[in-house]
Amino acid sequence: MKLRSSPVDAPDAHALLAEYFQVRTEGFAVQGVSYRTTFPDPAAFLPPAGVFVVLDDDEGGAQGCGGIRLIPEGPLGTRYELKHLYLRPVTRGRGWGRLLVEDLERRARDFGAAELVLDTHHSLEAAGALYARTGFAAIEPYNDNPNASRWYGKAL
Repeated sequence: MKLRSSPVDAPDAHALLAEYFQVRTEGFAVQGVSYRTTFPDPAAFLPPAGVFVVLDDDEGGAQGCGGIRLIPEGPLGTRYELKHLYLRPVTRGRGWGRLLVEDLERRARDFGAAELVLDTHHSLEAAGALYARTGFAAIEPYNDNPNASRWYGKAL
């Protein structure tokens, strides 16, 4: 397994995001809720404003992704947001989600972040558990994302 920086609009990164958005759209539909798909602006994930990471398996196939981007300063100072964390279902349970989060957290620190925040939906129970295991705690909403129902933060 290897983590590498990637343009968010690179073909493999875009394919992972398309899968992620499809899964979310289908999951929301089961709940009778609409999901708003918005592919990320590539400029938001260029250092030092952010970075996007692709996780490759041992054969070099892209199996997961995630990114961080600079957002307006928060109560603790410089704030980055964790976005679009996704692993293909066949890879889950290997600890790769934790490796992605820890890698992105390290990168946020390297950019000078005082805090890392994220939003998610309550239906993503495994994601919520991952965030709790990696030290994130519930915070007040910091945005108006219509796809989110929970917000988390972590002081760095």
